Amino acid sequence: MQKKLLAVAVAGALALPGAASAASSVTITGFFKLSYAWTKVSNQTGGASQSQDRVQDESSRIYFRVVEDLGGGLQAIGQIDWRIAMDAGQDGASGANWVGLRSKSWGQATLGRHDLHYIYTEDQSYSRGGSLKGTNTSIIAFSAGGVFAIANATRTPNTIVWDSPNWKGFTLKAAYSTNPYAASEADIGSTVSDGWALNLAPQYNAKNWGIGYSYWQGKNDGSNFTIPANGALPAGFNVPAQIKTTGNRVNGHYQWGGFRVGVVWDQAKIKCQNLASGLPCGVSTVSKRNAWSVPLRYDWGKWSVFGHYSWALRDKGDAFQNLDTKAKMFAIGGAYSFSKRTKIALEWAQIKNKEDAAYNLFTNVGSLGSNSNAVTPGQDPSQLALTVTHNF
Repeated sequence: MQKKLLAVAVAGALALPGAASAASSVTITGFFKLSYAWTKVSNQTGGASQSQDRVQDESSRIYFRVVEDLGGGLQAIGQIDWRIAMDAGQDGASGANWVGLRSKSWGQATLGRHDLHYIYTEDQSYSRGGSLKGTNTSIIAFSAGGVFAIANATRTPNTIVWDSPNWKGFTLKAAYSTNPYAASEADIGSTVSDGWALNLAPQYNAKNWGIGYSYWQGKNDGSNFTIPANGALPAGFNVPAQIKTTGNRVNGHYQWGGFRVGVVWDQAKIKCQNLASGLPCGVSTVSKRNAWSVPLRYDWGKWSVFGHYSWALRDKGDAFQNLDTKAKMFAIGGAYSFSKRTKIALEWAQIKNKEDAAYNLFTNVGSLGSNSNAVTPGQDPSQLALTVTHNF
């Protein structure tokens, strides 16, 4: 990705004397990425249509990054991650936005919205040009039969994060959120304890291999959350509740030349408390599931092929006793790079849900997909996508 120093920094200094100095800079970078996709949700009932074609944005974005040298090896840093849904003509600063300080000796500390826990996937299909919906996040970031995202499966708001320096390949991310599931707080006047989240993620990367671990635990501000129902949960679980989520993830990879193989193990737990009664939601552990993923990638010249096989085991939570919530996902694709900035990719991805599972392709519903692509337990989503990416 080529980064260009903005002339805006200079222009701003001329327009507002004293507002900028030679020791500060603003950089703009990002990518535009869209797909033409054929999607299908099988096992529809009543003669309903099962497939459609669509043009879909693939999380296009523009980064505005600021660095100012403060002296003594200390820098002020900041980022606005501006997301653009190019097909719908919508936008918003909903990405990873933060401001803080950085030092070569002690790392960096930032405040804002950050990608935590869910990002350690070892799946490089998206960075190689594939669709976001084909990534293994579809399986390993979700629990409760596929309907609840641990660590949001996106940015976590209200966060303070410390990233260590790189100590000969070893790094550590430590994060705390004052409310991980909502932008605003809801503590004062509440009869339940306030929300919070913790994330610790040590990672080690050598020349040809790497291994890492991520621990997540979080709880919402109790009055603003509802456990989603997927058709398999008893009706009593679809109540306002305070939940506590726990995630453990181990990731690793090995690379021989252009070939790279990864492996991920993920465990997710959900506990909840009914706000109406102050008692647990009839059970101690709503959901507890293990998931695995094996991503592969091979690069040669301007070509790249990628894919993964991922699977979620049966949920062992008290709410899922005697329910078959297993799911498996297969994705394979290839990309050709016209240049260092522009590439085109073709990818096939499919999820097979058992009768009580409702896992879906990542971001398949909503602003980056179509609401008609929602799935109910036992339905199987799939996608064939032709994706164009331009980095700048």
